[in-house]
Amino acid sequence: MIRHIVFFSAANPEDVDTIRDGLMMLKDIPDAHHFEVGRNLRSDKITGPQVDVVVYAEFTDQAALDAYKSNPIYAACIAKVRPLREMRIAADFEAPSDG
Repeated sequence: MIRHIVFFSAANPEDVDTIRDGLMMLKDIPDAHHFEVGRNLRSDKITGPQVDVVVYAEFTDQAALDAYKSNPIYAACIAKVRPLREMRIAADFEAPSDG
């Protein structure tokens, strides 16, 4: 299993909900085994630059992640969100399928 985590910050704080709504488009891509988008609760006081929105998804394998990223919905999401974000950090890692 591959876990895919992406952190976003908004260039303008007023755009956080628009970014979150744009990222929710990704839930319609069928290749993710599990998919979530959420606003950062900002409960960690040690964090440096603040993250506003987090995407968390799980994929059965690299082929599923590649299919997700090649879906036209993914491209439409990028077109909507990229102009509004200041920062994007993504990480993918392999995890055991049983958790």
